[in-house]
Amino acid sequence: MATPLDSIFSALADPTRRAILQMLLEDDMAVTDVAEPFRMSLAAISKHLIVLSAAGLITQEKRGRVKWCKLEPDALKGVSVWMQGFGQFEPVNLDAFEAFLAVELGETPPEGGGAALKSPTRR
Repeated sequence: MATPLDSIFSALADPTRRAILQMLLEDDMAVTDVAEPFRMSLAAISKHLIVLSAAGLITQEKRGRVKWCKLEPDALKGVSVWMQGFGQFEPVNLDAFEAFLAVELGETPPEGGGAALKSPTRR
């Protein structure tokens, strides 16, 4: 049986899902708008959205005929707390995480988007 952490890390393991989360940092988006920049079918994007929803990273709601996606900003707090429990990682800086994702995705980090992620330090 998968734990919430398993679901979150599994969801974050895929670059398409990380890109979707980055897009949703800006604002809620319709599913069709989420799918637009990707070279895959709407059905494939929907499968990614199901994984993100199951992990609690996003919520989806229907507004009229349109299905909207919304980032759940507190979803990563449990991951951050779990990582801090090892005592060898600094607290997760979400601005730095966003900048890291931008670099990984080959995009320009947002202005004032925080410093680059530091590598874990051992104590």
